[in-house]
Amino acid sequence: FPADGSGQARHPSQLYQFALEGVLLFILLWWYSSRPRPPFAVGGLFCLGYGSFRFLVEFYRQPDVELGFVAFDWMTQGQLLSLPMILFGLGVLIWSHRRAPQAA
Repeated sequence: FPADGSGQARHPSQLYQFALEGVLLFILLWWYSSRPRPPFAVGGLFCLGYGSFRFLVEFYRQPDVELGFVAFDWMTQGQLLSLPMILFGLGVLIWSHRRAPQAA
């Protein structure tokens, strides 16, 4: 990872993805689900966490050659595709907590 064929230094983005989208997301979901939660809350947190971590890691990846930056001259296709997942996860999390029965 220190250099590719052109001699440029590269970030090991697949290791960043493993650390964030694999290990950290697993720990976060395990901790969050260790106590009773409303239905769909853990799934919503997964979508929110995965989408957010993917969005962050995309800053360290080289954009696809044929696409380049697709929005605002800085957003990649992966980031653009992560946004609906982030919004969906946030919506499901909010919805699941609002519809949860209140303790008497």
